[in-house]
Amino acid sequence: MHGAEISLLACGLVLGASAMPALHAAESDEPVDIGSRREFFVDDLMIASMQGARQVLHEPQPAGVALQFDRPWEGRYCGYVTVLHDGDRFRMYYRGLPTVDDVRSHQVVCYAESPDGIHWERPSLGFHEVHGTRDNNVVLAGEGDYCHNFSPFLDERPGVPAAERYKALSGLAGGLVAFVSADGLRWRRLHEAPVLTQGAFDSQNVAFWSAAEDCYVCYLRTYRDRIRGVSRATSPDFLHWSAPVEMQTGPGPVEQLYTNQTHPYFRGPHLYISLAARFMEGRRVLTDDQARALGVEEGYRGDCSDVVLLTSRGGTRFDRRFREAFIRPGLGAGNWVSRANYAALGVVPTGPAEMSLFVQRDYGQPTHRLERLTLRLDGFASVRAPWDGGELITRSLRFEGSELVLNYSTSAAGGIHVEIQEPSGKPIPGFALADAVELVGDEITRAVAWRNEKNVSELAGRAVRLRFVMTDADLYSFQFRPTPAAESK
Repeated sequence: MHGAEISLLACGLVLGASAMPALHAAESDEPVDIGSRREFFVDDLMIASMQGARQVLHEPQPAGVALQFDRPWEGRYCGYVTVLHDGDRFRMYYRGLPTVDDVRSHQVVCYAESPDGIHWERPSLGFHEVHGTRDNNVVLAGEGDYCHNFSPFLDERPGVPAAERYKALSGLAGGLVAFVSADGLRWRRLHEAPVLTQGAFDSQNVAFWSAAEDCYVCYLRTYRDRIRGVSRATSPDFLHWSAPVEMQTGPGPVEQLYTNQTHPYFRGPHLYISLAARFMEGRRVLTDDQARALGVEEGYRGDCSDVVLLTSRGGTRFDRRFREAFIRPGLGAGNWVSRANYAALGVVPTGPAEMSLFVQRDYGQPTHRLERLTLRLDGFASVRAPWDGGELITRSLRFEGSELVLNYSTSAAGGIHVEIQEPSGKPIPGFALADAVELVGDEITRAVAWRNEKNVSELAGRAVRLRFVMTDADLYSFQFRPTPAAESK
């Protein structure tokens, strides 16, 4: 067996294998070893039981236009947007395509940047002459199909060469070609031949380095029975990839997913967030007269789409518990046409308590733009208890750290009490419900206390359960962490 083949097997490339078995330990009676990582309630990994409480999907809030696709080389068919947080700046990449006539000669890859993820500028790069000028923000041109769905990421693999700090995959019928860059602006092919050839690829095929799985992961377009779906491949080196394996979404109706936009969540990279475009093929909302008045060409009038939330913790399984839309098309006839409302790849922090995501609006129209939406940190979903009260008991877990912090929200009359139990359900002395100090308010990070004692280090490494007793409250995430130096004095 060649070295590359051994590395592939080590990455968990056998069909259906997961490189993160600890994350799925909750399916057995074994405690989930969470260490000091933050845990969320977008799936059921941490949930043993709930009484009177339920998981709730939250709605991103509109925050204005991030970018109007109004340059001559951009236009109404811009698409496949990627947003990256890179140190002190944010980077955005997207396809520029003003017309669907002779697509290969018109499409380019455009670039914008921002100091805060909110206010965006298009730098004049001068790399390529497009529409008779070099005064443009184009980073890739003249590459035919490889400008169609160019999808970059910041490679966080330890020891990655500086010249390959940025990577991307792009391509259509011939397969996906690997690109690299030192600065995120000047790109070159890592290998001339496609590195992934099994798939349909006529979508945004997204990749990233997974620290949790210790390999590169790609989520790509495949078809099954003429239905658009998502498959996954992995690689130890970004050149040698496993055969794609179809992602499973569990029971429920079959849905067409156009773009999948799967990426590690920045506050918990072991959790992959997918802002997938649910494509309702043939579901026509606008009349011909309505579409014509908007300037929508005939081929883009017959479908509609929205954004749904899926999550994964590695392997070939998407958790699809929230069947309702995460982002609806909303007001305005322009969002009820084909290929509208596709989310950008990337959720990024834009404030001390805020994160932003981006979605295309009015696709195929002169008003085509990218809209910014916001959520509170970790705010994809929560466990919610009503006024009558409810409770959540976690699965058995082991942790590292000396204090437990919550991201939570209550009403003025609501509150949360936390009990730490033995795996049997017996309260641990000193950490029982009667000892718990009530948490009231709305905070991203708040330490839990019992009779004003926050230190839980004596329980670190033991198998325990957490019991949250809540009234008119939402719990978004929890984390065990070392006591901050300022508080430990």
